[in-house]
Amino acid sequence: MRRRIVAGIIAVILISGITGLEACKKGGGLNIFTIQDDKDLGLKMEQEIAANPQEYPLLDRTQYASAYAYLENIKLQILNSGQMQHASDFEWKLHIIDNDTVLNAFCTPGGYIYVYSGLIKYLDNASSLAGVLGHEMAHADQRHSTKQLTEQYGIATLLEVVLGKDQNTLTDIAANLTILAFSRSDESDADAHSVIYLCPTQYRADGAADFFQKIVDSGSPQPPAFLSTHPNPDNRIANLHAKESELACNNSPSTQVELTEYAAFKNSLP
Repeated sequence: MRRRIVAGIIAVILISGITGLEACKKGGGLNIFTIQDDKDLGLKMEQEIAANPQEYPLLDRTQYASAYAYLENIKLQILNSGQMQHASDFEWKLHIIDNDTVLNAFCTPGGYIYVYSGLIKYLDNASSLAGVLGHEMAHADQRHSTKQLTEQYGIATLLEVVLGKDQNTLTDIAANLTILAFSRSDESDADAHSVIYLCPTQYRADGAADFFQKIVDSGSPQPPAFLSTHPNPDNRIANLHAKESELACNNSPSTQVELTEYAAFKNSLP
């Protein structure tokens, strides 16, 4: 089902024509997708996710207005940090997925952000959630998904797809996007940018380390599946703390206020 959905999305984006080649501003290499392509892809994915409520049961914005307002405040502080490359280019629209069994969040190309209720309830404070949110927003801001597609398939092959001459590769791209795992370097880059984004905010800049520390402390032999392709949690914790020290961030939110407000946020969810 998911492969058919994404196949349609990719067909719309690629066959409609990708205009021009864009050199990556960071990390070298090329990204054949334009900023507008990222936005179009994100919008199509949002539409398809909304049409699939069994897999993605989204919380209603009106009914859960206070929960969305809490998340929006975190998002706006990240966007207003002055550190994001595409803060004004992308949509940065939030959705909460009502699934307490999933400890995850993701952000599509173009800045459509999805946070599972399971992750929200698993974490203990706003800085932890802000760290994870900053990490996922970094994947979109640094354009990791579309860069990876360009690297994986190559410019010549993607141009053949654009021209409608390689339907097999189009199907392959669609299938792979549903299981696209970010490289270790992309994950490390997103971790570092999470700290960079949060440093000017009220949140602890290395808040994302809380999530990984909790996973390590739980001693679970089966951590969340997506961690299997990510850098070692211990290394990520150390690297997040090191980046915070390097930037000399001094964020010290009131612990009791943060815990109280976050508890109320969690209680506002079903």
